[in-house]
Amino acid sequence: MSQETTNPEAHCDPVTLEIVRGAITAAQREMEALIERTAISAFIREKKDFYSALFDADGVMAVGSMVPIFGDMTGPVFKHFPRETMREGDLYWYNDCYGSQGAVSHSNDQVLLAPVFRDGRLCAFVMGWAHFADIGGLRPGSISPDTKEIFHEGIIVPPTKLIDAGVLNEGALAMFHRNSRFPEQSAGDMSALMAAVDLGATRVAEIVDRFGADVMADGLAQLLARTRALVRSKLAETFDYGTHSFTDRIDSDGHGGGPYALRFSLTREKTDGGDDRFIFDATETDDQAPGPVNFLMNPGVPGMALGLFYLGGDASQVCNAGGPLALDEVRLREGSLVQPEWPAPLGMRGLTMMRTLSTLNGMVNAAGGGAPASHSAYVVAIMRGTFTDKTGQPQPYLLADGIGVGYGARSFADGIDAVYFVAQENYPVEFLELGYPIRLREYGVVCDSGGAGRYRGGVGITREYEILADTSILGIRIDGVENQPWGIDGGMGGGKGRIVVNPGQPNERVLKPLSDGNALVKGDILRLETGGGGGHGHPFDRPPDEVLQDVLGGYVSHDAAVRLYGVSVKGRKVDADETSRLRANRPEVKAFHRKEYVDVLD
Repeated sequence: MSQETTNPEAHCDPVTLEIVRGAITAAQREMEALIERTAISAFIREKKDFYSALFDADGVMAVGSMVPIFGDMTGPVFKHFPRETMREGDLYWYNDCYGSQGAVSHSNDQVLLAPVFRDGRLCAFVMGWAHFADIGGLRPGSISPDTKEIFHEGIIVPPTKLIDAGVLNEGALAMFHRNSRFPEQSAGDMSALMAAVDLGATRVAEIVDRFGADVMADGLAQLLARTRALVRSKLAETFDYGTHSFTDRIDSDGHGGGPYALRFSLTREKTDGGDDRFIFDATETDDQAPGPVNFLMNPGVPGMALGLFYLGGDASQVCNAGGPLALDEVRLREGSLVQPEWPAPLGMRGLTMMRTLSTLNGMVNAAGGGAPASHSAYVVAIMRGTFTDKTGQPQPYLLADGIGVGYGARSFADGIDAVYFVAQENYPVEFLELGYPIRLREYGVVCDSGGAGRYRGGVGITREYEILADTSILGIRIDGVENQPWGIDGGMGGGKGRIVVNPGQPNERVLKPLSDGNALVKGDILRLETGGGGGHGHPFDRPPDEVLQDVLGGYVSHDAAVRLYGVSVKGRKVDADETSRLRANRPEVKAFHRKEYVDVLD
């Protein structure tokens, strides 16, 4: 007999299901609020580069943040510590990228996982993840274009029992913090992450107490099944039977290699039983790079990213493993850019990760699915050096400034302007100037960086720093200079980024967009401009009043308004007669645009 027949109370009815969904979502968000408020490092506290999730008793993700780059986070721990050996009060820790098959994709990211017990029964797991600013390695910050193997990127922690039934492994933590150039910051961040996981375990236990373990388990199973069914139905609406492919590229790896092509395809076929089968294939992607742009993509990532696209911000749904489970097979090739072989460096995998999401958007568009145009990859500038404090003593500093870019336009709206990644934030001016030996001379949007279209691509960011430190070495990561974000359906590609020292002065120099070891001296001016997203639809279809607002807001120049949109702006008004004359000569467009219009990107 079914469980529902023998134990009706174990079934989670529709009303209770929504209450459970809200409760576990609230618990997950409370965890993240605690990390944000108690962490020490700027990248966690201000940039909000952290993540939390709740899992069912089998380790399947039940609810997480809307971050589409994570796969199986619990499996790496289970390989070393079977679930049946776990006890109440245990806490597990790892940052081993290769050992986790890309569940964590660069070594700065630390993962903590705690089992939740009630009356001796394992009911759930709680996870906290955060980017630690420095874990040793070749250069301060542990991330650098200079690295050639993962050993250059800091200490590697295999799955480790950090707390054994309430007893802390202080030696393991001491070794970890000893490898950091900023050990007090490292210790503070770890305390914040541990506190958040402990809070999450407490909240999940309270939910189990309220509803019972069986109802909780059934509710999580229903949410998982609901998301999986929704994603599979959306995949069937988007992808007809056959194979749908798309190719995108990153510029380089910082070691002379590149460009590197990401080639993805999704095949929909029918099984002998008449069911749909969805197969994701990335085996045609180029070989791995010598430099640190390799992205060790967990097999769960494509389904997670596609799932979040189809969830579309629906508040009635939750981000869970239903997306990855919607794909029947994921094919990856060892030795490729998205499945590199040990010990290839991974530190700047964010560049390839962002291009992976763009390639997935292109694959959806190739099937007629209406995904956004391409976005730029967020920019990271890492400055390290020394400054003189108020007592006259030299002090080290490390500034990792992750800077927003423009996202691609959608079929119904402009792209999002100046976004770092998902819901993470750009550092405020006041925070930068109070905490680091710099002065911010300019902070604004980059005019004309958003791709022209009926819907404009999002624009990038300008930051201009005056260096106040005594010594500084800069590492920089910019992509999309040679292979700019593509526009779609007549929309034009997004603008490219650049970085210049002392712009407009006799000693001006343009830096390589993926490089390290760039020396800066006190008084230097560093200007950084990030790229924009691709446009959507023919630029001449954009209403003149919207072009006017872009011009007045500094998003589009007068020249681009005439040249790309066919709109003449005089003063603060549209010149209707001149605009009509300009738009009478409507340019021909094609499906995609990157520097020029093409039918297919390959």
